[in-house]
Amino acid sequence: MSGETPNASGERPDAPAAIKIEHLEARYGDKVILHDVSCEVRRGEVFAIVGGSGCGKTTLLRHMIGLLRPAAGRVLIEGDDVAAADEEQLQRIQQRFGVSFQAGALFGSLTLGQNIALPLEEYTNLPPDMIALLVRMKLAMVHLDGFEEFMVSELSGGMKKRAALARALALDPRILFFDEPSAGLDPIVAAGIDELILFLKRAFGMTVLVVTHAMESAVRIADRLAMLHEGGLIAVGDREHFFAADHPRLRQFLDRQPERVSGDTAEGFAASFLRWIDQP
Repeated sequence: MSGETPNASGERPDAPAAIKIEHLEARYGDKVILHDVSCEVRRGEVFAIVGGSGCGKTTLLRHMIGLLRPAAGRVLIEGDDVAAADEEQLQRIQQRFGVSFQAGALFGSLTLGQNIALPLEEYTNLPPDMIALLVRMKLAMVHLDGFEEFMVSELSGGMKKRAALARALALDPRILFFDEPSAGLDPIVAAGIDELILFLKRAFGMTVLVVTHAMESAVRIADRLAMLHEGGLIAVGDREHFFAADHPRLRQFLDRQPERVSGDTAEGFAASFLRWIDQP
């Protein structure tokens, strides 16, 4: 056994990488979206990728889970190259992790219980009564026990987020991916999602990767953070080192400073606004 002791977050500094991204490049046609992105996510940690809208966070997530293939570089999930895998191999890799998409991606024509049962029916040979029991267990984990027969349209935004998490947990994954878990939620519900993420880490030792622009949530749950800007990583580290980084864009993001506009642009906007409010 390693002589290393766990740090305050509970993960070992020498823990092997659950996810490793090496010199990743992503393109949409001729447009480069990500360039030379490299980082790793250790087993048992919560890792948050933050950045402004349109910086490439979701594109990076889609490459990590195998929905997109990189133009260059690679993504390793527990040592297996996602981009190099054929369809059968990729399916086996994907069964090791769960994904909670920003909009939930639940099937509106199915009940909540049927949504959670779907991966169990697809990828296991369990009998119906065992699947029904597991569905109830997964829903209880996210505080939705008793809602099996509800349709997706009958759920609130926060309930849909938790339902998506329950489905992501259906196959007992070792790794969880979250895309904007608190987007569109009020602060109380968002805090509840944060607590669920922390519970999964503490109770099951799960590796959790969160893509978000919500810094309050990221700071609360993450052991380490990375910031993506204009397709590249400009800061990676634990909370202390991340917040001490002096990159101008990171400082602007953390301090919530607006984009600066030229004097001509500002004056033109002000003049147009004044003309508008003076109209009868």
